[in-house]
Amino acid sequence: MADVVDRGETLVNLLAGAVNAREQEGERLSRLLHDEVGQTLGAVGLHLDLLRMDLNENPSACEARISEIQAMLERAMAHVRDLSYELNPNVVERAGLPSALDRLAGRFRKGYAGTIRLLVDSTAHIPGQAAAAMYKIAEQAIENAVAHAGASQVEILVGPSRQGYCLEVRDDGTGFRMDDPAVSKGLGTRLMTYQAEQAGLGYSLVSEPGKGTIVKAIFRSVQGKQVTD
Repeated sequence: MADVVDRGETLVNLLAGAVNAREQEGERLSRLLHDEVGQTLGAVGLHLDLLRMDLNENPSACEARISEIQAMLERAMAHVRDLSYELNPNVVERAGLPSALDRLAGRFRKGYAGTIRLLVDSTAHIPGQAAAAMYKIAEQAIENAVAHAGASQVEILVGPSRQGYCLEVRDDGTGFRMDDPAVSKGLGTRLMTYQAEQAGLGYSLVSEPGKGTIVKAIFRSVQGKQVTD
């Protein structure tokens, strides 16, 4: 009976953590829409008013004004495209794993003082579910490194291994003891484990205080076909 209660409490805590993470992500996207897209479109409106006056008073200035407006609209469109990729749960299916990871690294680079390096073997053939799981594992691992581990450098690697294809996320953060109960109960660790299990990936997390953390997810394959244990 106690085991049932413990599992129930764990599930509640996991769901609560996931809801909280989603709320924080919604707040971030809301700020981005307001601060980036909203302000850019507001500036476009002001420039259109100035353009209207130029048409009447100084027609020769219109060409430069139109160029400024076009540049602003292009920036707004780029922000909207980035948001559409973030909000779309099928980002890997639409863009492919290399492109999706490139956008993911770019998103984390904003406001991060450290270095994020991405090396992806473009010839790696990883099918949809496995690729989507790798993307989500990478997202969580980078989030942990940037937001919690105090890392100054994060590396994301995707390439062939003896077992198939491997995603590896390394950081030089504070690290932690592997026998720390907080690690196994942490939301990030559970989510990465869950994603790997659902996609049939091999998964490992290794860390040591003062020596950073390494997260690996392996798609086991023979000639591009998944191999299960």
